[in-house]
Amino acid sequence: MQKAIIIEGSSRANGDTNKISEALAAKLSCEIIHLSEYNISAYDYDFKNKDDDFLPLIGKIIDNYDLIVFATPVYWYSMSGILKTFFDRITDCLKTEKETGRKLRGKKMAVLNCSSSDTQIDGFFVPFKATADYLGMEYLGDMTSCVNDGVIPENIQNKIENFAKQLMAQKEKIAL
Repeated sequence: MQKAIIIEGSSRANGDTNKISEALAAKLSCEIIHLSEYNISAYDYDFKNKDDDFLPLIGKIIDNYDLIVFATPVYWYSMSGILKTFFDRITDCLKTEKETGRKLRGKKMAVLNCSSSDTQIDGFFVPFKATADYLGMEYLGDMTSCVNDGVIPENIQNKIENFAKQLMAQKEKIAL
């Protein structure tokens, strides 16, 4: 089964980032996973948190999706804390769940963010690109967006359309 998923790392499941995620999900015909609905503990060197929701969730993602789009609000010039915790926990897949971690190789990654403007922040996407490279994933691109007074501006709607087309252009590699 090859398809796309959006992993949304916002503390507000119905906020601006979700508006952008929903618009992209409609274009890609994919679902959204809201990390705020899961109990994912911070990374623990002793792996005492193995019974939280992370391992079942990452297993579901890896087993069912080839394109993973990470969506995050911009918090202090970086990804949200909840998404950073998710990324930190990928370490579990490299230390104790190595078979799961190996399955990330060859997956595709893309990122969208939502900020107070659509001006891209220098270096914002570096952690995503570096993570994709380290894990052997293919980084397909990123998009910076904003919502004004609860409405997606027309220029952002056009960016979403173009971003979706960019991702769908990979359909020889991914069946969306």
